[in-house]
Amino acid sequence: MAILRFPALLSASLLCMFMGAHAQDATTLIAQGDSLLEADNGSGAMENYGAAVSLTPTADAYAARARGWYYLGKYDKFMEDVRIALSMDSLHPKANYQRALYAFRVEDNANAIHFATRVVDAPVAPEMRRRALVLRGEAEAASGTTDKAIADLSEGLTDNVEDLPAMKTLARLYDAADKPAASLAILEKLCELQPADIGNWSNRGFELSKLERYDEAVEVLDKALEIDKDEPVVLSNKAYALLKLGRDEEAYTAVNRSLKADEVNPYALRTRALLYLRKGDRDKACDDLTLAKAMGGAPEVDSLVKQHCAGIPKKR
Repeated sequence: MAILRFPALLSASLLCMFMGAHAQDATTLIAQGDSLLEADNGSGAMENYGAAVSLTPTADAYAARARGWYYLGKYDKFMEDVRIALSMDSLHPKANYQRALYAFRVEDNANAIHFATRVVDAPVAPEMRRRALVLRGEAEAASGTTDKAIADLSEGLTDNVEDLPAMKTLARLYDAADKPAASLAILEKLCELQPADIGNWSNRGFELSKLERYDEAVEVLDKALEIDKDEPVVLSNKAYALLKLGRDEEAYTAVNRSLKADEVNPYALRTRALLYLRKGDRDKACDDLTLAKAMGGAPEVDSLVKQHCAGIPKKR
């Protein structure tokens, strides 16, 4: 019997068609898996991801399945698939992002920055780069590199992006960098997005006070107190704004309510000390200032101690 043989060129063409069809099928499976994961159907997503790996075990397929493992909280399997993906393509953007994400999760900020930088420097889609910038910025903030963190987070958080944890981090960094106006702009957005979060209102009032907009600060802090009328930090911030407005009796009531809940808040102690000084009660003022200095963190305390408490014998 004669054996029919395809010409070599035809065989190669069929092979390419076969492989191309499989790759296309794997791409479709991954896309379907991503849609299922977006819909919180982890098991359905994993079926698609697993089928993609079986069909074409590429870096794309392993990185996709890793996303599923991460969603399911199976981090050992997640790391194994990420490792395989990176062994196939060390610059694979999604695998590097996933490796950075896990590093940040376990507080390995150096590796989070390292792997996120690979994504930022790669020719990736704008959304992928934005996410990597935010992740790198969060890791830089945790590492104490404030200027770099501000640069990455401000670039990653475009006007139409609502990444609440990252927005809060950036607002905090701007405050630490003594940029209250920039911090306030973010906090105003946060109050719109999370009106029930008392911390947003409290921090907004704090920044308004730093900008010496005390009337507005009191209004904002009153909104915070509508959420929790006894929140000590809010009461402390309000007391300081009232002090600056010359509304001393209201300030005294607010600061004592704050210290009743948290008797070692250095900001509240400083405010009450200033009120005592206005009343001419230097001993009580210096008691509060001494404790505030020991706690640390509140501005003006050291200079107030030197100015008003020098020469006062320490109590035994």
